[in-house]
Amino acid sequence: MRLDEYIWSHNPRGLHVQRVLITPLNSDRWSLPHMGWAKLVDAQGEYIDDAATFLSKGITPVVRLYVERPGTMAFTPYMRDLTLAYSRVGVKWFEFYNEPNLPIEWPPGVWIDWRNFDGIIRPMMDNWLAWAEFIVSIGCYPGFTALAESDAPDSSAVRWMDAFLNYLANAHYDRFAKLLANGLYCATHPYILNHYYQEIPGGGASSARPPETQNARESGWHFEYPYDPICQATDPGRTVYGGTTLTPNGDPVGLTAMGRMFNERCAALWGAQAVPVLGTEGGIFDFPRDSSIPTYQQDNRYPPYTHESQAEGTVAMFEWIARQAPAWFFGVCLWKEDSYWDPGPARAITRLTETLPILKDVTAVEVMPEPVTMGPGSVHGEPSFHIIILAPSLEPDWFFETAQAYWNNFRPMVATIWDYINYIPSDRSLATTVIATPDMADSMREIIQKQYPNVLFDLVLAEGDYANVADVLNARVWGNRRFG
Repeated sequence: MRLDEYIWSHNPRGLHVQRVLITPLNSDRWSLPHMGWAKLVDAQGEYIDDAATFLSKGITPVVRLYVERPGTMAFTPYMRDLTLAYSRVGVKWFEFYNEPNLPIEWPPGVWIDWRNFDGIIRPMMDNWLAWAEFIVSIGCYPGFTALAESDAPDSSAVRWMDAFLNYLANAHYDRFAKLLANGLYCATHPYILNHYYQEIPGGGASSARPPETQNARESGWHFEYPYDPICQATDPGRTVYGGTTLTPNGDPVGLTAMGRMFNERCAALWGAQAVPVLGTEGGIFDFPRDSSIPTYQQDNRYPPYTHESQAEGTVAMFEWIARQAPAWFFGVCLWKEDSYWDPGPARAITRLTETLPILKDVTAVEVMPEPVTMGPGSVHGEPSFHIIILAPSLEPDWFFETAQAYWNNFRPMVATIWDYINYIPSDRSLATTVIATPDMADSMREIIQKQYPNVLFDLVLAEGDYANVADVLNARVWGNRRFG
């Protein structure tokens, strides 16, 4: 899959919903400031209609199904059904788990630390992987779990991400590689504090304008922290991984920092070339509209910002993403709707409303290296991949309701289009279990076996009310036979 094949608005502006269970949403809060992303957090299916509305307006929804303090819980049938309901209206971007490096996401009594391998890292990644395979199997995009961008020893985002990815590389290398090649993206939460600035005209790259002179319509903006000139001048050699005495646990607090780490680690471990990254919440902290807090300056190496300069910086941030950010960085959803709209629109909203967005031109680079030849090779023993292909008139939600035990046991991918086979490289083999009604069986056999003679073709006829399919597949589970 290429970067330019992901389906989204190409508008990097986004806004996070206020909270769960508020519906219908006022979609004007997204359309007036020209948002391209809408982050939804769903508890009971309340935003399904809103998601359809956003899609009709060219705004791409991102959905996280909300569970209070989920810990390492597995993806449930109820959550599966909600996901399928969103998928049916056109949603493709999903998240599972949220900031697991913070106590708020855990039941009491859990040791919340990246070194808790058996209690957190292994079970969470095992459950996340099964969820992500389900999301890919219905033609959607699973988000790698977003971390809070902490640099504390136990909650360090850098340490947690390394623990997650190293475990996946050691225990589930091929499964994660398939996800990278078939729609995976990385969710991040880039709350960038005041780690941005605009150069003084003629003052050089490390000079910084005071907040009252910042202007989004002028050039010289820097959002590449910790790789920008000010950071490198004050702590030479600092990276997202740390690398200096001042950053023993890494420094993730930048717009693209954690996305850069994810891409670099996936390149080193799996050979990935560019994996999409979306900030599903974050941005420059919205400014309280009260005179008791006139400025924010979380890092005194950088200028403070005011309510007015936060607005200029926010417009500039989105334009920097479109024009200068790495090709894999697709945008950020501002935290959050009520903060930017209540009791009235923040200055950032009015600036975005009066400024048309710049769309991101995404390059046609393969996420994983493109295979030399297309189509699978011969099967010797167990095939490398197994895909359930549903003939026309059969839908994925019907399959998961009918064959849950089979899918849980064998973990095939599920597709409704046969040309998915084109993306299997010649050094791997493939088995297809085709579920088809009798009138479609011959044509499916002709399409697949004629064009791909190396593919193991396994046919299951869906007859009458299709109830026989459950019997056939359950019998295979009981006999531990993947194929008929």
